[in-house]
Amino acid sequence: MWIFGGFAVFFAPVGIVYGIITNWQEPLGPPGLFLTSGMCALIAAYLFITGRRIDARPEDDPEAQVADGAGDLGQHFPPYSWTPLWAGAAAAFTFMGMAVGWWMMAIGLVLALLAAFLWVFEYYRGENAH
Repeated sequence: MWIFGGFAVFFAPVGIVYGIITNWQEPLGPPGLFLTSGMCALIAAYLFITGRRIDARPEDDPEAQVADGAGDLGQHFPPYSWTPLWAGAAAAFTFMGMAVGWWMMAIGLVLALLAAFLWVFEYYRGENAH
C-alpha cells in the first residue's frame, strides 16, 4: 500500500511540472502521468481497505517463527492444464494477424474466444468436474 501511495503522490506533481515545462502543448504526457497517479491511488486504496479486513499473517510479524506459517497454504489449486498454452497461441495468432491481414486476425479472435471459453469452463468437464 505504501509503495503505490508513494507513486501516486510522486506522479501527480511530476505531471504538473511536465505540463509546465512543455507549456501544456504535449497531448499525452501530463494526462498519462495524472492517470498513472490515479491508478496508483486506486491500488493503494484497495490494498488499504483489504489490509484492514484480513487478519495479520505470520509474514507480517517480525517476531514470527517459521513454524507459524505451517499448515495448509490454500484450499484449491488448478489442475494440470493445456488451456493456457492454447490461449497464448491464439493471442499470438491474433497479434500476428495485425501485421499480416484482417482475415488472420479474425481467425485468431475466434480461436482466442474458444480458448477463453475452454479455460473458463475447465472445471465443468473431465476428471476435474465439480
